[in-house]
Amino acid sequence: MIGRHRRTPEAIFADPVRANIAWSDIEALFVAAGAAVSEGRGSRVRISLNGLDAVFHRPHPRREADRGAVRSVRCFLREAGIVP
Repeated sequence: MIGRHRRTPEAIFADPVRANIAWSDIEALFVAAGAAVSEGRGSRVRISLNGLDAVFHRPHPRREADRGAVRSVRCFLREAGIVP
């Protein structure tokens, strides 16, 4: 992974949970980790990584994920075996 993709997991797994991570960086991390990303209805994004599937909502109108979304992404990545 390139530098940006290494910094994103560090931000996702940081304590306390951050709320200023750009959603585009999170999606780029999914793709760099080998996930299949597909569009759902509305703001939904389907992610399939290492045999696990999840559906996330793109934040709007802000571009940053809130703390709840970061916690969900953290849990999904941990279950998929992606840790910093």
